[in-house]
Amino acid sequence: MSQRDLTKELLYEGVKTLVETEAPHIHLIQQKLYTLYSLAFNYFLYQSDKNPGHYIIRVEDSYLLEKLIKKSKDPSSRKFLQKLSLPRKLKYGRSMFHVDFFNFSTWANTNELPKAKIKGALIVKNATKSPFELNSAEPEDEEMLAALKALPKNYFLESLKDIAPKTITIAFEEEFEGVTPLSFSFIKEEPNERRIKGVSISSDINVDDIDY
Repeated sequence: MSQRDLTKELLYEGVKTLVETEAPHIHLIQQKLYTLYSLAFNYFLYQSDKNPGHYIIRVEDSYLLEKLIKKSKDPSSRKFLQKLSLPRKLKYGRSMFHVDFFNFSTWANTNELPKAKIKGALIVKNATKSPFELNSAEPEDEEMLAALKALPKNYFLESLKDIAPKTITIAFEEEFEGVTPLSFSFIKEEPNERRIKGVSISSDINVDDIDY
């Protein structure tokens, strides 16, 4: 356990806040990405036991995934995500977790999941990058560029809101329609960080329940 990890008390408080927040789609607005990830991830682990099904974790890219594996603020989040990174799905208790990226080529398995069994989705956006890299397509691939440009705004989130009854989005200095902004009172505000009244909750994870 890192000295900078969240205490069990704060982890519990954060998860409890999320449990008590009735909004179906939540936006965590503060700067502390790795702290927010641990809180949201532990919330979905808790929910996966109460409400078994499929849970999706959509991270902007593999670079951010590696950073979350190394820097998330509790050992269970780090270990679970590391095991989930390959083969991008992992059974936990009676539920299945899946990971994909802000990239169409990684959505094939996600799109094949039975919609009625999808229970939640966690979306993590890197504040320093754009959601879809239009420049990543080859110059001659005009159809791909046109398809990307024609996507609805924030499609990486909206596509999951359509199929997941509960979503949590982590993105700093972003605004999304149809989501409820939320902040945690125990997270220290940065000078330029926006602040609103928030909520929180968490629970212990039994790592023995993870199949790998």
